[in-house]
Amino acid sequence: MDVEALAENRISFDDFEEVDIRVGRIESAAPIEDSDKLARLEVDVGIETRQVVAGIKQLHDLDELPGTKVVLLANMETAELFGYESNGMVLAAGEEADLLTTHGDAEPGTKIR
Repeated sequence: MDVEALAENRISFDDFEEVDIRVGRIESAAPIEDSDKLARLEVDVGIETRQVVAGIKQLHDLDELPGTKVVLLANMETAELFGYESNGMVLAAGEEADLLTTHGDAEPGTKIR
């Protein structure tokens, strides 16, 4: 772990308030052809279902992901990966892409503060 980076790369509270992190629920997950790592997820974020491309294909059984609650960076700029638009970023920890989730009954769309 880069402890120096933890101490130096701080943001202000105002910057943090600009980050929109929400609870989402994966509705479907499918591999993206021609990519070793990418999967296409449909994620319910309460007011809509968004397509999100995530580098989790080799690290998770995609058939088991529907119904999983995840933590989503909702105001990430859209990006196009392998011809698919990604509208958000599912947050995960470590090299094994341990998907961040909630342990309570927070509904999709709930803002994380």
